[in-house]
Amino acid sequence: MLNINKSIEYSLIAIKHIKSKSNKSCSTKEIAKQYNIPKELLAKILQRLSKCGYLNSIRGTNGGYSLNKNLERINLIDFIESIEGPIGAVKCNLNLDCNVYDICNIKNPMNLINDNIRNSLKKIKIYDLTN
Repeated sequence: MLNINKSIEYSLIAIKHIKSKSNKSCSTKEIAKQYNIPKELLAKILQRLSKCGYLNSIRGTNGGYSLNKNLERINLIDFIESIEGPIGAVKCNLNLDCNVYDICNIKNPMNLINDNIRNSLKKIKIYDLTN
């Protein structure tokens, strides 16, 4: 289902913060403290962003995270789906179990809504959200 949750919000906050520091790495503790985000939750989010290739993870005493990708090339739909999995207006658009799919009389309008939402999210770049 379409849901921009706290994980996505915190991801964008963290990326914007890291971006503002240019070439310096940022620690989980630093970001969590500045934005009042639970440190354990943020740690999981930053690990996920690193696993998805958006951030570099730097180990050690002066470690932390730095940007790994050009934010101008990343659209919001790809970003959300890489973190949360597929999103859609209704479950049947996600190929999830639907016991009325074959007889559904609103399947086409729902597909149209889903396509419009996805196309809108494709036009939004992470760079624009973090500027």
